[in-house]
Amino acid sequence: MKSTVRTFIAVEVDEAVRARAAELIEVLRVAPADVKWVDTHNLHLTLKFLDEVPLAEIPAVCAAVEAAAAKVEPFDIEIHGAGAFPNAGRPRTVWLGAGKGVEAMATLHKHLEDALAKLGFRKEHRRFQAHLTIGRVRGGGPAIKPLGDLLWQYADFDAGQLAVDEVVVFSSQLERTGPIYEALGRAPLGKS
Repeated sequence: MKSTVRTFIAVEVDEAVRARAAELIEVLRVAPADVKWVDTHNLHLTLKFLDEVPLAEIPAVCAAVEAAAAKVEPFDIEIHGAGAFPNAGRPRTVWLGAGKGVEAMATLHKHLEDALAKLGFRKEHRRFQAHLTIGRVRGGGPAIKPLGDLLWQYADFDAGQLAVDEVVVFSSQLERTGPIYEALGRAPLGKS
């Protein structure tokens, strides 16, 4: 039996946002780029990736996440705009961005970073950017240009609004068919 579990912290996405994301994926899928599209049931807004965590530390991680989440009142966030990292001209990670509510998400991220740093997890040095990963580009070359063009075309895509009222600590088991996520703990917002 494994003594560690691949762990991340995220906000789950509701069915309405999943449906809109699925519509966008179908539009983008026509591009000839080699993209591994995320199964819509696995869509989430990642707040922090912890990598392999010893099973014995999971209760402390969940407690830290609960303490951090309690400091932020529930809020709504807009899921808006197609894009890519590092950019639409050279897409590696295809995403839906965030609009109104992004400041509250950044505050939640900061509280999580602070709480988890006390447990020895390194803080992220890049600026937090709330996004919903919908695909990962596996190849390059001229086939990615049509994907980049579509991303520019759908830069204002509206996937709806999401109510953020809890944070989830997930395990991620990598399988050949794709990752399997399981909730290890749930932390409601604003319960201090």
